[in-house]
Amino acid sequence: MSENVKTASPDSSGNSILDVQGLDVTFSTDGGDVHAVKDVSLSVAPGEVLAIVGESGSGKTVTARSILGLLPETAQRSGAVIISGKDVLSVSSQQLREMRGSDVSMVFQEPSTALNPVYTVGWQIAEGLRAHNRKASKTELKAKVVAAMEQVGIPDAKNRFDYFPHQFSGGQKQRIVIAMALALGAKLIVADEPTTALDVTVQAEILDLLRDLRDETGTAIVLITHNMGVVADLADRVAVMYRGDLIEVSPVKQLFSDPQEQYTRDLLGAVPRLGSTVVGSRKAAAAEEREGDRTGTTSVGESGDVGDERGSGRGRDERDSIVVARDLDIVYPGGLGRPDFQAVKSVSFDIKAGEVYGLVGESGSGKTTIGRAIAGLTRASGGSLQVLGHEMVGFKERAFSPIRRRIGFVFQDPAASFNPHLTIGECVAEPFAIHRRDMSAKDRSKRVLELLDSVQLPTAYAARYPHEISGGQRQRASLARGLALDPELLIADEPTSALDVSVQAKVLELFVELQNRFDFAALFISHDLAVVDMLSDRIGVLFHGELLEEGTGEKVLGSPSNDYTKRLIASLPVPDPDEQAKRRELARNLRTAAG
Repeated sequence: MSENVKTASPDSSGNSILDVQGLDVTFSTDGGDVHAVKDVSLSVAPGEVLAIVGESGSGKTVTARSILGLLPETAQRSGAVIISGKDVLSVSSQQLREMRGSDVSMVFQEPSTALNPVYTVGWQIAEGLRAHNRKASKTELKAKVVAAMEQVGIPDAKNRFDYFPHQFSGGQKQRIVIAMALALGAKLIVADEPTTALDVTVQAEILDLLRDLRDETGTAIVLITHNMGVVADLADRVAVMYRGDLIEVSPVKQLFSDPQEQYTRDLLGAVPRLGSTVVGSRKAAAAEEREGDRTGTTSVGESGDVGDERGSGRGRDERDSIVVARDLDIVYPGGLGRPDFQAVKSVSFDIKAGEVYGLVGESGSGKTTIGRAIAGLTRASGGSLQVLGHEMVGFKERAFSPIRRRIGFVFQDPAASFNPHLTIGECVAEPFAIHRRDMSAKDRSKRVLELLDSVQLPTAYAARYPHEISGGQRQRASLARGLALDPELLIADEPTSALDVSVQAKVLELFVELQNRFDFAALFISHDLAVVDMLSDRIGVLFHGELLEEGTGEKVLGSPSNDYTKRLIASLPVPDPDEQAKRRELARNLRTAAG
C-alpha cells in the first residue's frame, strides 16, 4: 500500500468540508458477514473534486452512501463521517434529514430511476425545499426551482416546470437530478456514476456543468465512477479502492503519470483508447488466422469448444454480404393526432460475412432501431433491407421465422434481459426451447455447458440465478445465449456500457476470440468510440437517423470528414489530464462553431 494513503487530506490547514475517519462497514447477510469498507480515511476541501474509483465490489458506492447515511439496517458502521462539523454516523434521524440537501446532496446514477414518473419535475425539485421550509409559499418555491433549473441549463425552465420526466432527454433528466441536489445550496455533492448511461457529447455537457458549479459556487464534489476519462477530465484528486481498502490517493496528474499500486496500473491499462493496438492487434492476427482457415473445420472436442463447419462462412464467399441496406427508412406511427416519427432516413450500408460493423451515434440517432429492424423486431418502412438474403420491408413473420434462428442478439443489460426466475443454464437454453424443440433434454444440457465453457464461465454457474453472478459474468452468459444457435450474424447492442473498465476489457477480448473462432458477422452498436474502434472492421456514424460517413476506423475516427464526427471524437474523454484539457477546449470550439 502506498504511503500517500496515510495522508489523504487535501491540505495541511484542516480546511475540509468532508472528513471520513476510519470508516468501516460490514453487511450482515444469510451467507455471513461481508466486510465492504475497511478503515477508510479521506478528506475533501471546499471547491475540490475527489474521484473515488475501483471495480464493482470495491466499496466506492458504499463509501458514498455512508456520507449521506443511506446504508440499510443490515449495515454495521464504525468510524466517523464529519460534514460541516457534524458526524453523520452519530447524529439523530431528525438531524440527518436536516443535513441532507442543505449540507450534502446526492446525484444518483440513473435519473430515470431516481425521478418519479407520476410527478412533474418542478414538484420533485421543490420536495426538498418543502421539507426544509414548510412555510414557503408556492410562488417562492417555484421561483427557487426555476432558478435551480436555469442554473443547470434547462431551456425554458419556467414553462417546463410542469413537465414530467419522460418529456426530457436523458441528459436533461441528469441535469434535473443535479438541480435537485443544488436546490438547498448544499456545499458538498456526492455524484454516483452521473454520466455512465450518457452519450459522449451529453456526458461532456454534464462534466462542463459540474466543473462550472465547482468554479462558480465553490461546491465540493465526491465523484464515484469507473470511467477513467471522466476522472482525468474533472477530478483534482483520485482515491483508488480495491476490495474495500483504500489503496492509493494522489493528485490526478500524479496518478495518471506515476501510479504507485499495481492494481491502479492495471486499471489504467484496461482503459480503451482510440487507435489502441492491444485488442486491435489481436483482431488483426485473428483475421489472418481466419483467412488461413477458410477451408478448415472445427468441432466440439474434449475441451468443450463449440463449433461445426466454419471458415468458409458456411459455404458463403468471403465477399458475400450478410446484411444489405439500401435507402432504408424506418418510421414510427404517431397516433392520437401526433405526426409520424422517422427514426431512420435513407440509410445504406452492408455487413459482409465474418465482418464486425460498428454503428455509433448519440441516443436517438437510430442505431438501436436499425439493429432491431435487422432482427425483425422493428418493421422497416421503405427502401430495402436484406438480411441473410431475406427482404425485411413488408416481411411476413412465418417466412422470416427460419431466418431468425440464424441471428443472435446480445442486449445492453443482461440483468434486465434474463428472466430472474430462471437459472443461467435455463436462460442460455431458451433459444433451444424455441428453435430446437426436437433437441433432447440431455443434449440441451450438454450444449449449455459447452457454451458456458466457450465464454470462460465455470459450468457450475449453470445452476446459479442471474442475481447470483457479477455484471461481467452475466454479460458472458448473455454472449453464450446469443451464440447458442451458432448464428451467422450477431447483433450486440451496447453490450459493455454498464461494465467496469477491467471487466469490459475482458469481455471485449472474449468477443474478439469468439468472433474469430465462430466466424460470425456482427453489428456492434455503441456510443463508446474507443470500444468500437477496437473491435470493428468498418464503422458507420449515425446522426438523427442519417448515416453521415462510414469506413475503416483509421479513416472515420482518424481522419473524419464530417463536423459531427469531429465533435463526437473531441467529446470522448481520454485517461490523460493534460491531453483531456486540450480535447475539452477543442470540443468547446467545435460546439461553438456548430452554433
